[in-house]
Amino acid sequence: MNTRVRRHARALDLRQGHIDMNHGSGGRATTQLVEELFLSAFDNEWLRPMDDQARCDLPAGRLVVATDAHVVSPLFFPGGDIGVLAVHGTINDVAMAGATPLYLTAGFILEEGLPLADLKRIADSMAEAARSAGVAIIAGDTKVVERGKADGVFITTTGVGVVDPALDIHAHRARPRDCILVSGSMGDHGVAIMSEREHLSFDARILSDSAALHGLVADMVRAVPGIHCLRDPTRGGLATALNEIAEQSGVGMRIRESAIPIRAEVRAACEFLGLDPLYIANEGKLIAICSADDAGALLAVMRAHPLGAQAAIIGEVVADTLHFVEMETAFGGSRMVDWLAGDPLPRIC
Repeated sequence: MNTRVRRHARALDLRQGHIDMNHGSGGRATTQLVEELFLSAFDNEWLRPMDDQARCDLPAGRLVVATDAHVVSPLFFPGGDIGVLAVHGTINDVAMAGATPLYLTAGFILEEGLPLADLKRIADSMAEAARSAGVAIIAGDTKVVERGKADGVFITTTGVGVVDPALDIHAHRARPRDCILVSGSMGDHGVAIMSEREHLSFDARILSDSAALHGLVADMVRAVPGIHCLRDPTRGGLATALNEIAEQSGVGMRIRESAIPIRAEVRAACEFLGLDPLYIANEGKLIAICSADDAGALLAVMRAHPLGAQAAIIGEVVADTLHFVEMETAFGGSRMVDWLAGDPLPRIC
């Protein structure tokens, strides 16, 4: 625990207190909030000096940096909260380059009136998620806006990692005859958010799949260093991610509906809500594209990891100058899986 935190006349009331505009003034109240809440939760050797920047060493390799903003509503949902999401989302963005995430920074936009108990709960869950992933939160910032202008809290995180220069994992490397794999069931996160937001209950509780994927990716890269593409299908889901890769690589995709893992309860919830699970966000799943020769080995190593136990080969890359994603339906027909139009689930990641 940090021993340099200065003593204030009265400690923050973390049970009954609320964020007020003084916490964003840059004065004593701001310092107290940072020290007693954020530094207490995130304490580490890089953050502890309380400078405006952090100084840290990097191992050999190419630098990988990713930034993500998180505006989920509600802030707390089955299987996680905005804090866990902010950590996992950025770690995963770094990991999709085959990189090892090392450090995070975090920026908080706090709404006047936010209960300090909620903010502490979010900070504590961020700290636990980061520690469990072996990643340190080494710098940050807070701002406060007037009541009604921030939906409680918005969090922006930046992740820093390193990748072996020999690895070449990019969304433009998909090639015809490559295999398309997913690490598990689609749509869990988005449906968990919607069910909480709309106060819906189902026979089986649906939990967010939010998880840090860098351990799974490390196993995959060790087994198949020639992986062509990795992508986490977050906002816009599997369908949007495949369309993005097809466009970037200048290819088409053919997937099989029967091969795509979707939990029965998620499928039922989507039918009830009039949603397509292929467009629903995930926060703990990935797409991998590799040569057909490597697909069997990659599938085996994914299934050997707890976060890839339901991994499946769902289709293949094809030559297509129009870059279409087409799906063979469970009834033997086919349909286009186009880009997402509109936003069926606002504020989910």
